[in-house]
Amino acid sequence: MSHANARLTPAGRLIMVRRIAAGRPVAHVAAEMGVSRTTAWRWWRRFQAEGRPGLVDRPSVARTHPRRTPACVETRVRIARMLTRRGPLTISRIVGVPASTVGRVLARHRVPPLAQCDPVTGQVIRATRRSANRYEHPYPGSLVHVDVKKLGRIPDGGGWRAHGRSEQVRGRGIGYDYVHAAIDDHSRLAYVEIHDDEKTSTCARFLTNAAAYFAAHGIARIERVITDNAFAYRPGTGFAMAVARLGARQKFIRPHCPWTNGKAERLNRTFATEWAYARVWTSNTERAAALPRWLEHYNMNRPHLGIGGIRPIDRVNNAAGQY
Repeated sequence: MSHANARLTPAGRLIMVRRIAAGRPVAHVAAEMGVSRTTAWRWWRRFQAEGRPGLVDRPSVARTHPRRTPACVETRVRIARMLTRRGPLTISRIVGVPASTVGRVLARHRVPPLAQCDPVTGQVIRATRRSANRYEHPYPGSLVHVDVKKLGRIPDGGGWRAHGRSEQVRGRGIGYDYVHAAIDDHSRLAYVEIHDDEKTSTCARFLTNAAAYFAAHGIARIERVITDNAFAYRPGTGFAMAVARLGARQKFIRPHCPWTNGKAERLNRTFATEWAYARVWTSNTERAAALPRWLEHYNMNRPHLGIGGIRPIDRVNNAAGQY
């Protein structure tokens, strides 16, 4: 199929070369067909050399790629993606090639984005939706995103991920863990706690703890706190009082637009992938005990693609020298 800007289809090229073959000047036929003489001569020469097959579109890709990534390296990249289910920055450290090369290799082999895949099996399970309006506050503490994610508790001995789906391991009635998360808009420094509920008092206590954690890591003051419109945040006064004690201003997302609080939503997906569902846990206590270690890794060691591949703590330290 011809490209969108082509003046002639293969059928039009055949008409053109037949007129030239009848003895008419190439320049006259080119003017009639609305193409340049160079184009007419090119298709005429191809027709002379190859016949009608020469009038079919050819790919513009080079026949050889001497600087292309070796096939063995591409295989290692794909294996690392399959085993770790991580992005180009992490895979680049494992394989030893630039992250941009990893991205091109994954795109070349049509590997689906992580956002579309199940965190455990790697199968594509969801569609994507992008927001046209993206923003980032200019310095740490200017805005903190807060959210809560529910995780089903794991029965002792492991749940259905360990033993398969059955009535014996459904874990019915053991309830949920409420994972409270806060993330700084500029640096992506995060703080996460597990609680038994999402009441106003619990959310207020979590915010106080998060502010203390941020202060200990270089974010001395929080100016704004943004949340969704859940009951614990909007009608309740406890959370509003906690925000006021920090000297901050409370903000809410537009109803039914969770992407407005997108950085917290993305943090939820990240810790679900890299901590909550990263392995088969044998108990709820085991999973909870692994959270502090993962949070330390997220803030101190893990490169963050949204801030140019540096660590959140690096961005806090870099901003400290500017403001």
